[in-house]
Amino acid sequence: MKAIVYHEYGPPDVLKCEEIEKPFPKDDDVLIRVRAASVNPLDMLFRGKPYLVRIMTGLRKPKNPRAGVDVAGQVEAVGRNVTQFKPGDEVFGASPGAFAEYACARESKLALKPDNVTFEQAATAPVAASTALQGLRDKGKIQPGQKVLVNGAAGGVGTFAVQIAKSFGSEVTGVCSARNVDMVRSIGADHVIDYTQADFTKGGQRYDLIFDLIGNHSFAERRRVLTPNGICVMAGLGGAGQHPESWGRFAVSLKAALWSRFVREKFVIFMAKVNREDLTILSELMATGRVTPVIDKRYELNQVAEAIRYLEQGHARGKVVIAI
Repeated sequence: MKAIVYHEYGPPDVLKCEEIEKPFPKDDDVLIRVRAASVNPLDMLFRGKPYLVRIMTGLRKPKNPRAGVDVAGQVEAVGRNVTQFKPGDEVFGASPGAFAEYACARESKLALKPDNVTFEQAATAPVAASTALQGLRDKGKIQPGQKVLVNGAAGGVGTFAVQIAKSFGSEVTGVCSARNVDMVRSIGADHVIDYTQADFTKGGQRYDLIFDLIGNHSFAERRRVLTPNGICVMAGLGGAGQHPESWGRFAVSLKAALWSRFVREKFVIFMAKVNREDLTILSELMATGRVTPVIDKRYELNQVAEAIRYLEQGHARGKVVIAI
């Protein structure tokens, strides 16, 4: 089968489309014939930076040479302990090595795909929508009627966050560039701020919850626009994961989390964990139309490196999909 692999760390050019052996499902695994995948900042571990990540991925070369996480496709075979899925089922979830014709995923990281949702739409959701759901619900303690601001509303996680926040009954403000204002409004944002024209930290509005996907403001600036006891959730790496040159933003977010121990407002850094329970919730949200994935561009399997380069530019609106 064809799969995207990398045998050394480096720029996107290290990603190669090669013929490798088709995987075989272990006892708790599901073998998936991949129909679509999507690209995330998480997929950029092939760069091997910062060097600290190599403790997990391999010091000199990657332990797992296969790339990709988000997956959607049809069940080909199941391990002997799998009870939730059977061959022929259409599923979506998280799988190491998703950029391939076949991939194995743990049963606990998959859910059934809604019939009215395409494979490409489903493939956008596992990491990005789980990040939005868990960040808003679990870390942000979102409640109906709250004023919620999403900084980075036009990106992969941001487009899900706007819609999920609306599904909780919140009043949502999205922050994005001028070219994305109409799109962010179309997915449900009550208010949209064009960051090239206005700085949300200098306005008079205060927010009960800030879901920050960019990390481009200081602790004091963000605290200024939080209500007393408000929460600022800083997802992933504060924007650093998408831009290799901007890991300093993560340091700013980490400092904010530490400083928040001494004030009423709360700053939280977190990374999502994909699980079947939340994927099932997301499946229902998509099936009922309360959440509609936003797809920016589509690439073929042998164009993954090109798709990664596009995502790294930081201008993708919604998700970037790999059609297989």
